[in-house]
Amino acid sequence: MSLVTKALSAITGPLFGVIDKAVTDKDEANRLKSDIQSQLIDSENSIVKAQMQIILAEAQGESWLQRNWRPLLMIVIVAIIANNYLLAPYLGAMFGVGLMLDLPEPLWNLMTLGVGGYVGARTADKGINAWREVQSERNRTQPNLYREADTK
Repeated sequence: MSLVTKALSAITGPLFGVIDKAVTDKDEANRLKSDIQSQLIDSENSIVKAQMQIILAEAQGESWLQRNWRPLLMIVIVAIIANNYLLAPYLGAMFGVGLMLDLPEPLWNLMTLGVGGYVGARTADKGINAWREVQSERNRTQPNLYREADTK
């Protein structure tokens, strides 16, 4: 769960409680909550899209280093982790020699953020697309009472 999602959840929980108490018509309360969730998902989607555009701009850059610095950094961090937890212990057990490399906490956090960010962005993107498909299907199959009332 991303920091933005956690922050939005902290806001929407109490807000939905207020809506439930203030709005007596349950259908109207559910519609309000659905509208709020829709707008929050749209705003989170725009954040994900902005991050994606930055990464795409780097990936399409003219410089080789500009295009590849993120993957190279991740490969270096993964190599250090593989050395420390796979290679060095086995070399130490077999030959008595195993070089452990320090992985500073900020680099570990960066790797966690990089992998987690990628997975989170993909999950959010797929979830938002699935939610939109459900909403568009619901709009096609269910009559909109407000639209019908306006036309009568």
